[in-house]
Amino acid sequence: MTDLRHTLLLASLVFCGGAMAQAPAANATSKFHPWQAAAPRLTAEAYFTNLEDGDKIETPYVLKFGLSGGWGLAPIAQPGGRKSGHHHLLVNRDLPLNFKEALPFNDQYIHFGKGQMETVLTLEPGTYTLRMLLADQNHLPHFVYSKPATITVTKKNPTDPKTLSVKGVGMMVDGPVVRNPFRVQFHASALNVAHRSQRLPDTGHFRLTVTPASGAPAVMEFDDGQTEVWLAPPAGSYSLKLELLDNTAAGKLLTEPATASVRVQ
Repeated sequence: MTDLRHTLLLASLVFCGGAMAQAPAANATSKFHPWQAAAPRLTAEAYFTNLEDGDKIETPYVLKFGLSGGWGLAPIAQPGGRKSGHHHLLVNRDLPLNFKEALPFNDQYIHFGKGQMETVLTLEPGTYTLRMLLADQNHLPHFVYSKPATITVTKKNPTDPKTLSVKGVGMMVDGPVVRNPFRVQFHASALNVAHRSQRLPDTGHFRLTVTPASGAPAVMEFDDGQTEVWLAPPAGSYSLKLELLDNTAAGKLLTEPATASVRVQ
């Protein structure tokens, strides 16, 4: 089989796949704000944020992934909440036939048990089918996964994969001008996301501050490891600030915030 070496890493954002777990009526952050909206899709999914079916890429390639439907990331060091798990990348593998069996550890089932949101692919030139799958701390799959993406690696470059790891956070909005509801996707590079209640060293949870042109800002903390939110604020212009807060030290930031601006019609 083609060489499937790859190095774990973390960097920035964003495309959507498919999947199959029932989503809650609204994103289940621990501090729900009235501007938060129900996701328009009825299913939860793990997805690639920067890769689509049919893409041609060169490696090393920073592959990024997200999680929808109110689900959150939880490292395997200890149990997270009911709607939580960690990402897995399946390489040239279909979904498991038995979701009551733990996923194996090999080059075709790549585990991200620390709460990572990206990896660096170092695949050799060739055609591959990739899929994301969420599983619990015992590596038992959830019914939260992506559609398969068949991609072609056209070239493998001599770039050192370690040089592609840049610590930081980023976010993606549907555009500078949006209509309600709109999605804000979060990303952590070279950093791990976890439930705040797990209190694990070297992990954090996201906080999003949405500030209108006039009036009080809306502050939303995603204590349960969520990596996106749907919003429906009143029409107007807003500035967004995304932070990753340390799960072991109250108020401490793990990196510099990311910012964006959006106008809601």
